[in-house]
Amino acid sequence: MLVEIQRNIFLKDFNTFRVQSSATQFIDIQDEKKLIDLFKAGIFKDRFFVIGGGSNILFTKNFDGTIIKISNKGIQHFIEGSNIFLTAAAGEVWNDFVWYAVNHDFPGLENMALIPGTVGASPIQNIGAYGTELMDVMYTCRAFDTLTGEFKTFSNHDCGFSYRDSIFKSKYKGRYIIVSVTYKLNLHTKRNTSYGAIELELTKRNIQTPSIKDVAEVVSFIRVEKLPDPSMIGNAGSFFKNPIISNSQLESLKQLFPTIISYTIDEQCSKVAAGWLIEQCGWKGKEIGEVAIWKNQALVITNKGNATGKEIFQISQEIIDSVLKKFGIELEREVNIL
Repeated sequence: MLVEIQRNIFLKDFNTFRVQSSATQFIDIQDEKKLIDLFKAGIFKDRFFVIGGGSNILFTKNFDGTIIKISNKGIQHFIEGSNIFLTAAAGEVWNDFVWYAVNHDFPGLENMALIPGTVGASPIQNIGAYGTELMDVMYTCRAFDTLTGEFKTFSNHDCGFSYRDSIFKSKYKGRYIIVSVTYKLNLHTKRNTSYGAIELELTKRNIQTPSIKDVAEVVSFIRVEKLPDPSMIGNAGSFFKNPIISNSQLESLKQLFPTIISYTIDEQCSKVAAGWLIEQCGWKGKEIGEVAIWKNQALVITNKGNATGKEIFQISQEIIDSVLKKFGIELEREVNIL
């Protein structure tokens, strides 16, 4: 097999929480064809886990198996009428890909600027921010089936998208390895500046008719102001999903907590701001040993430098318990726990 296998590799540099852990085996894939070699060698018959930028992982112990890092690169596009089709390799940094679109004046991705991670994670997580979700723009994704050793293309519909979820996180969890994603944008897409924070910042900058570059820059500014830089402070971004509850439950909560922050989904359900719930329980800015809740956004748990994965996980459980006790809402972790 022409694939280099590294043994007993430390993983601190491969996860944005920067917690220390190790893997029995580590393989860096820069060519998707190498996945066929791994299949033939029987790597996928034993325990394995796939990473990209390591931005959505919490290692709570050493990984007894193979970590496979997808590092393939490449971005291509073509225009058909008013539609733009962009295909990016899974190993591309997501923010680099967003700016590729912005710099080519292709609208539709600018609200998701500066989301950490790689392109390959985007359909798995159904990433999103400021009123835009991956499911709005993904056309197809190409993946390697670790059970059959073959490549398969999934349409948007095939992926079964819902809020921060897809079939790759549920039905097919751990089976497919995303190798590339194709996005379908439209040249006539209107700027989405409906989120208050974006409108406020555009007003501050005296921008009345924003370009997609303006929107991307404002979104990036807001994220930097609100969220810690993973290269400086260990974190995985939003640790919890914003919970979806029934509108009847929301109305009951409003009687007790009139300032609760929520967003209507449809006639039956609404999304509640998890950060607000956590903050009301007194967690924002709190520090316990080497673990801290970010001072500007209670959704983010940080590693002050020497926290273990177990310590971070324990704090996350305490947060879940306190929110459940106060509001009757059980938060769900967005981060993969290993």
